[in-house]
Amino acid sequence: MNATCQRKGIAIKASIALLVVLLLMPFWGCSGRNVQKASIPTTPESPVQGQYDSGYRQQAEILTGAEQFALYLPLLQGKRVGVVANHTSVIGRRHLSKCPNALSCADMAASLTSIPPKKTDAASAVVKESASQTRFQAFLQPLPGTADSALYVHLVDMLLDSGIRLQKVFSPEHGFRGQAEAGAKVNSQIDSKTGLPLVSLYGNHKKPTPEDLQDIDILLFDLQDVGLRFYTYISTLHYVMEACAEAGIPVIVLDRPTPHAAYTDGPVLDTACCRSFVGMHPVPVVYGMTIGEYARMIQGEHWLKNGIDCDLSVIPMKHYSRRTEYAFPVAPSPNLRSMKAIYAYPSLCFFEGTPVSLGRGTWQPFECFGFPGSPVGDYAFTPEPIKGLSENPPCKGQECRGFRIPDSIIEKIPEKICWDYLIEMYAVYPEKKKFFTAFFSKLAGTTRLADAVCEGMEEEELRASWQKELEDFEKIRQKYLLYD
Repeated sequence: MNATCQRKGIAIKASIALLVVLLLMPFWGCSGRNVQKASIPTTPESPVQGQYDSGYRQQAEILTGAEQFALYLPLLQGKRVGVVANHTSVIGRRHLSKCPNALSCADMAASLTSIPPKKTDAASAVVKESASQTRFQAFLQPLPGTADSALYVHLVDMLLDSGIRLQKVFSPEHGFRGQAEAGAKVNSQIDSKTGLPLVSLYGNHKKPTPEDLQDIDILLFDLQDVGLRFYTYISTLHYVMEACAEAGIPVIVLDRPTPHAAYTDGPVLDTACCRSFVGMHPVPVVYGMTIGEYARMIQGEHWLKNGIDCDLSVIPMKHYSRRTEYAFPVAPSPNLRSMKAIYAYPSLCFFEGTPVSLGRGTWQPFECFGFPGSPVGDYAFTPEPIKGLSENPPCKGQECRGFRIPDSIIEKIPEKICWDYLIEMYAVYPEKKKFFTAFFSKLAGTTRLADAVCEGMEEEELRASWQKELEDFEKIRQKYLLYD
């Protein structure tokens, strides 16, 4: 049975009964989705436009890999360094006073910021005024997608001001400054603010070439992952590791928190039929690992071409566990604009392979879903072009009816994917043969998920169908974990 099959064995009377129930239910599945009627702000005066909502909880005092300077800066001294980075590669200014690099702590902190670092428990050093200014200031203006830019500096600025011989920057999907929408072509170029070559690792150039690496002695990798198989930063990680392994270049991965690191869920990717840039490895949709742990798994399982080994080092985080509540300081990509969207992402991204809109073309993408003429839901939104977010969104100019994800989703760390969203949207969509596109199987990593929904499987049945796969994957996963 293929992924565009019609639902079997569902009587007309049962379908009508289901529709009535859905119309009357005030709450719906997966911890109670609150049905709301509201319009998504689309006027220039809206306070949500152009802003990133960093979350509703206090961020834990975590030291990311990038903030553990003593563990990696000595490895870069005297080397020609390349860095894989984007707008998420940030460092808390308060940590700069602990940086044992080529500049004195005071001079570097003063050159990177006009405000002194906060006092710490370990020291209350006063940062002297310095006439020196950072030479390049890659992110002199507020960081894209964050309201807290005064608290952070960019990794590239820190490396340059530390006297590191930085040769070039490699950037993933969305570009170095995270301003390109999903799937948009990003060209390699000379960065106007740093003067550094920017090498785009997207489109037809996903893997660094030998020419790209010929002036590199060591490569630093620092991207904020979200923990989903179809989020392409881990695919970029694979190709970077592979190219560096072939060229004999060491790779250092600076680890960062992942919001979906405490659980695994979804079918394991079938590499025989569904391998693509949105799914390269035999892992479930949610694989429950940080990007540093994932790099260790790529290496340990010999997933690089021809089983080649990469000279890999991972700089781990400090004070982090899988249950640590952590709010991203920067939006990881243009359409993940809030922690609510980041937490809902595993459950909603499958709609990218269906006619259902998940809010692209609004200021609240991945916080709502629906389609034109939907007979269920009391939330209305109309996708329109938004430069840098979605310039030609699905359902453009059409009012969609559906549901909005409630704020309660961020009250605790996610524990599973909500499959009810997909099941119920299929149930009420009028043209069943057109519901699942070819892209859906790439996102799912299998053709079986679409078939199972067509056949009328409910959420718990779906989850049980891949439980054995998850158990087998768990034996692999455990070998590479760095955190409790």
